[in-house]
Amino acid sequence: MKIPVELKPALWGVVGGAVALAIAGFGWGGWVTGGKAEAAALQRAETAVVVALAPVCVDKFQHASDAAANLTALKQVDTWSRGEFVEKGGWATLPGSNSPEQVSAVAQACAVLLASG
Repeated sequence: MKIPVELKPALWGVVGGAVALAIAGFGWGGWVTGGKAEAAALQRAETAVVVALAPVCVDKFQHASDAAANLTALKQVDTWSRGEFVEKGGWATLPGSNSPEQVSAVAQACAVLLASG
């Protein structure tokens, strides 16, 4: 197939425009690949689960038989160790939460809620 000479500049313009559009879209336009979108969605879902489960952890902590003593002990622990305190107490372990990272994140959020309230 022979392309007419007068059509070649237009075709090169289309190719250049497509390349420029892709660079602008991915660089500044907010376009993302499917993998990046999937990772962002997974991160948001995990954050939503932690936000939803932290109040359940607080409720379990407050309804324990020795809640007042545990709260006093929690507030005496260093800020960065409070999540471990809640995790070791078993209040952050909820049915269906098999992931240690999720339990740790829920325990940390629970400790923040307990210490602030």
